[in-house]
Amino acid sequence: MSFRSMWAELLPVGRSSASGGYRRFAWTGADADCRAWFKDQAETRGLTYELDRNGNQWAWLGDPAGQDAVVTGSHLDSVPDGGAFDGPLGVVSSFAALDELRARGVRFTKPVAVVNFGDEEGARFGLACVGSRLAAGQLTVEQAHRLTDADGVTLPQAMERAGYDPATIGPDPERLARIGAFVELHVEQGRALDLSGDRVGIASAIWPHGRWRFDFRGEANHAGTTRLVDRRDPMLSYAETVLAARREAELAGAVATFGKISVEPNGVNAIPSLVRGWLDSRAADQPTLDTVVTGVEKAAREYAEAHGIELDVVRESFTPVVEFEHALRDELARILGKEADLTVPVLGTGAGHDAGILSGTVPTAMLFVRNPTGVSHSPAEHAAEDDCVAGVTALADVLEGLACR
Repeated sequence: MSFRSMWAELLPVGRSSASGGYRRFAWTGADADCRAWFKDQAETRGLTYELDRNGNQWAWLGDPAGQDAVVTGSHLDSVPDGGAFDGPLGVVSSFAALDELRARGVRFTKPVAVVNFGDEEGARFGLACVGSRLAAGQLTVEQAHRLTDADGVTLPQAMERAGYDPATIGPDPERLARIGAFVELHVEQGRALDLSGDRVGIASAIWPHGRWRFDFRGEANHAGTTRLVDRRDPMLSYAETVLAARREAELAGAVATFGKISVEPNGVNAIPSLVRGWLDSRAADQPTLDTVVTGVEKAAREYAEAHGIELDVVRESFTPVVEFEHALRDELARILGKEADLTVPVLGTGAGHDAGILSGTVPTAMLFVRNPTGVSHSPAEHAAEDDCVAGVTALADVLEGLACR
């Protein structure tokens, strides 16, 4: 099956007719359809299909119990109203790369697998990379059981309703120990390749990043009868903090975003009693990130005190800087530059990935495919078909270089 036909088959799944974006949230109907598509792709190719203890899907060419396996893949879930490419491009390209290698008639000397990691985006339960975090032991069973969605449904409840046994979740060290290399292909979430004119790049590192919840607590009251001087309005402190985040990020050369907000009682004619906002911040290094977040929190506390507001700040998740293994990264560059003496650009990224989570346990690397607009996490996310095909060829070359020697 060609890249184009696979892409066309997956494209309608979980797509909103209203926004044109995707709503493929973990353990929902759209997620189930994506999982069914993955299993079908595995079985159509005669690959050995496995579902691991954390709900991650695997398709094996060769012995799943073999050692020094070469694994590729990504994820199929999405952010709310996300684009088509973030995650699925890596999975589709992985199957297409295997097809290309089989057409070349190569002889594999190591097991090869395609993986679909569950709940990478964290759109439903608020924590990114749940499937890979569980496998790598970076999320405990107790922590996983405490994850809830906006409707109060816990992660175990959601898994059970989707037909999976949540009693099995937890670290999977034996599986990860059998992996010699994991290479994740992803659409670039930025314009570096477009500006350089290259179709494919190699990741150098993932910026340190995290999510912080700011709870501003004031006093609910009538919007029409309460004098301005008598108000304890948490929305004012929150709004000032949003502006402070932008200011701190600009000063540090980093990024900071308040992209999610919850308001109580959430009435048009009511002063809020609680405004809860989530800060996402990322920077090229840890000291810069610390400077930004510290600056935002300091400003928030000053604004809160000025308006008589109580403030709690909770770090909900954090991922330190990830330097992809230099030896594997250099090997990818050697493989891809071998035929035409090509220098493949090496790029840093501010986006988190399953490859970053696994990097502490498994040698990992990433390939990026050109994104002409740089837009991501949006229906406008795009990659041209010829660039996607170039990504498939690059991934096939890498897999041949790693698994056929």
